[in-house]
Amino acid sequence: STTLSTKTRKNMPKNKNKRKADEIAAPAPAPAPDSDSDDDSDAEASPHQHPVIVLLDQARLETVKTKRGDFEIVNCDDHRDLLRKNKKDYKEFRPDIAHQELLALIDSPLNKAGKLKVYMRTHKNVLVDINPQVRFPRTFKRFSGLMVQLLHKMKIKASGTDTTLLKVIKNPFHNHLPAGTRVYGMSRTGTLYKPDALAERLYGEAAKSEANGGKPGPVCFIIGAMATGHITIDEHPYITEMFAISEYPLSGACAIARILGAVESQMGII
Repeated sequence: STTLSTKTRKNMPKNKNKRKADEIAAPAPAPAPDSDSDDDSDAEASPHQHPVIVLLDQARLETVKTKRGDFEIVNCDDHRDLLRKNKKDYKEFRPDIAHQELLALIDSPLNKAGKLKVYMRTHKNVLVDINPQVRFPRTFKRFSGLMVQLLHKMKIKASGTDTTLLKVIKNPFHNHLPAGTRVYGMSRTGTLYKPDALAERLYGEAAKSEANGGKPGPVCFIIGAMATGHITIDEHPYITEMFAISEYPLSGACAIARILGAVESQMGII
């Protein structure tokens, strides 16, 4: 029978779609020369290279071995009976949320200008470093196949090159933040701000400091990628403040679009 699986990559059957997944995740064109990007995509970014850092937290990405012997990402549509059998709430298994949020981030002008760095942490505490040049599949089925490959092989490289697009890295997350990074958690329970006012506070004149060369220091936003619950300071004690950007409940992708749009306007990115 079909069972939830945490098998390691040595037990994983050969992925017939490996070449297709690599091609789907091919790197996007490099940012313009006047951006803060580095020619070596695998090189560590300088502390001020990416003034905006985003962690998508609690993404529900778990693999399941099917009767056919291959692996899939568990989701509430295709594996509802299996989840009920294992006494799990199928409503919580929404990997499509992470997919939508990743598309919103990577497609943003902020990322294309070389100003954004994205990480993702799963519900099982797997931390993923995401290359800004990656292009995620538009359909969830192909995205799911790419995530299976990542979780089992721990790394995805672009087809025909040595460029690493996705890789599993060591926890804890805060060890990967540049010194002096201000960390903010997005939650409906946080202090309510207009997006433009928040961007002005974080990246305007008042945020500039001599220690950072007269520029605002890097800011990290922690955004939930789960169907229920919210980000808490108990889980991330290094958070400076919890904030909200609407009186209404928003999807993660919508919230990301609002905050990044305000930051882009503050930075003069069109």
